Formats: sequence, structure tokens, C-alpha cells
Amino acid sequence: MFNSIRGLVSSKGADAVFVFSGDIEWEINMPTNDIQELSLNNECRVFTWLYHREDQMRLFGFFSEKRRNTFLELIKVEGIGPKNAVKIMGGISQEDLELALDNADLTRLEAVPGLGKKTAQKMLLSLKGKLVSSRNTGAIVSPYNDLVEALVGMGYDRRLVNEALLKVEVSLETSELTKAEKEKLLFKETIVYLSGT
Repeated sequence: MFNSIRGLVSSKGADAVFVFSGDIEWEINMPTNDIQELSLNNECRVFTWLYHREDQMRLFGFFSEKRRNTFLELIKVEGIGPKNAVKIMGGISQEDLELALDNADLTRLEAVPGLGKKTAQKMLLSLKGKLVSSRNTGAIVSPYNDLVEALVGMGYDRRLVNEALLKVEVSLETSELTKAEKEKLLFKETIVYLSGT
């Protein structure tokens, strides 16, 4: 319904900002570290997500699309609702969250306000490989993005998928295959490789 709102930051609170857009002033709930990225009386663009239930309606906002995607992944985890997801995101930087998930750092996750041990464990199981740290994977660029996304969607770790695709591609003789045939073979052989790791 709403992708983003562009307007003037009129006020900032502990967990929300107020943005004038046209004749409407929007109240947008945001993680505290996203709020800090915005300046009073300056124009901003906030990426939004609307929470709508019979008894309430609330607009959540994020400084970037990446931050919103993180929020959308968090609320898929059992026991984490929108309000708690915003609190979690406000208690840890994007990079630290990605690194903690990549490295299965349960201790770091448990230190985040709003996260207990059980919820942190559920986050690791649900999100490992889905929020990829740029620090850890910046050097990995796959020409097979569709294959990567398909395998990640099947539950494989993104970093391991990228590494497996590179190794499998080197081991196969695919020079005489069409692009479609090559991708089909890579997909099949990468699953076999990943199943054996």
C-alpha cells in the first residue's frame, strides 16, 4: 500500500518520528538508530510498512529498504512481532546483527534488549544466511543470482551457496552447454554438493 513517505521531519521521539508530507503529518514508528539518521526540519524519505489489525493501525518506518527487509525477516521469526522487531533493531546495528547471524554468535544476540535466549536461538535458526554481512561476503559476486536465491529459498545458507556454486562450476565441463542447460546442471550438482557438506 505505502512503499515510502517523503517529507519534512517535524518532530522526533524515542520510538517515532513525525513527518509532514503535503498537508498530512505522519506518525511513524522507527528503530532508535534509524531515527538518529534523520535531522529535524530536513527532508527525508522513510520506507514504510503498515501494520493493520481490527483494533489498531500503526505505520512502521525505516531509513533504507535494507532496514525494512531486515524488519520483514525478523517478524517471520516465531515470537517476534512488529513492535519487538523494531526494539531489537534499535538495540543493535545492522552490521552487528548481520555478523552475529553469520557467525552464529548467540551471546551477542542475547545482549540485545528485547531478546531472550530462546528467541535469539529461533532467530539464528530462521535467519542465518538470509541477512548477509557485506563485510563477510563483499568479495563473493555470483553471476547466478537466480540460482542463489532459489537455493537460499530452499533453506541453504547464502554464503555456502555462493561458495558451492563457484566450486561446482570449476569442476564441471560446461563449455558446450547453453546457458539454460548450464544453469540446470549447476543447480542439480550444487544441491548434491551442499547435501554432502
